[in-house]
Parts: sequence; C-alpha cells; structure tokens
Amino acid sequence: MKTQKSIFIAILALGIITASCTQGEKKQKAKAEDKNTSSMSISNVTLDPEKSRVMWAGTMLGIYTHEGTLNMTEASLDISNGKITGGSFTVDMNTMVATDENYNPEEGSTPEKLIGHLKSPDFFDVENYPTASFTITGSEGNTVTGLLTLRGETNEEKVENVMMTKEGDMVKITGDMTVDRKKYGVSWDSPVQDRVLSDDMELKIQLIGK
Repeated sequence: MKTQKSIFIAILALGIITASCTQGEKKQKAKAEDKNTSSMSISNVTLDPEKSRVMWAGTMLGIYTHEGTLNMTEASLDISNGKITGGSFTVDMNTMVATDENYNPEEGSTPEKLIGHLKSPDFFDVENYPTASFTITGSEGNTVTGLLTLRGETNEEKVENVMMTKEGDMVKITGDMTVDRKKYGVSWDSPVQDRVLSDDMELKIQLIGK
C-alpha cells in the first residue's frame, strides 16, 4: 500500500509540474505574440520633437566616457504594419548638454568647458553648422538605414537594435547608431600621448509620439 501510495503521489506531482511548465510556456508565448501584435499595430505615428532626443557618448579609451543629450526640432516617421518605411529628424546642436560626472573642477575639467570645446571648430563647429539631421531611406528587420548630415558632411549610417513599443496611446521607438566622427570632419585628437579619443561616437535615438 505504501508503495502504491508513493507511486500515486509521484505521478500527481509530475502532473502538477508538467501543467505548470506548460502554463509558463503558454504565458511566454502569449507575451511574445502580444509584443508582435503591438508592433504590427503601430502606424501613422505623429512624433513629438520636444519629447524625442538623442543621447550621445564619447570615450577617451581606457580612461572615461562623457555622455549627454541633444534635443530635436523636427521629427517624422512613416510606419506601415510595424515596419519603418521613411521619416527624418533634425537635431539642434546648440542644445548639447553633458550628463555624466567624469569631471574634476580643481583641474579645470567641467561640463561647461567640455560642451564649449565640443561646440568649437575642433569638433562640431556649431556656429557654422547649428543642426544635424538623419533621413531614413529604408529598413530591414531591426535595422534602419538612412543619411546622416553632420557638420556639412553626409554619409549613409545604420540605426541598429530598433525597437517599437506601445503603452496606451504613446509610441516609443529606440535604436543605436555608431558613427565614425572623422568621416564628418571631427578630427581632433588629444595632444597627450596616453589619452586616445575613440573615433566612434555612440548615439542612442529615442523617438516619442502617438
């Protein structure tokens, strides 16, 4: 009797575990389907430039990374069945601010000094080139291709890891772009031998609309 009872309990436990795993798989599948359905239902998005922005990062290799944001003045996006088919955005280079904490005021290193240098002809020459823009030419999967114009130079670039999410009536589109600064005439290099500024500018695009 004890043996039969033990076998019954084992079978019952196995049934509970199996049912639990099956329910877990169904929930995960449902979440994935909901996400896909949400993405496919996104269309005719009106972007809000005041809520959209670009986050930037530049790295002194092996030492520190400076980060900050840029605001947009114009932004539009064409989406059909969850796929980005066109659009553009314009960034106001005069809105550049630093958000990291890698500074030493006692040595003359401050966010204000950094931004002043970045706006100078050494970097983005903001007085002569006050805006930058990106015009979408196509997309495939989670990658959007377009033309980036920065400091008067235009090159094809890619925004990767593009994600579209929808919460209520709000839509958020994000993606990552890595840009070789020297292709745009941003050729300044540190005069200090052991301080090497990366050629790569890391940009995170965030578009908000509904």
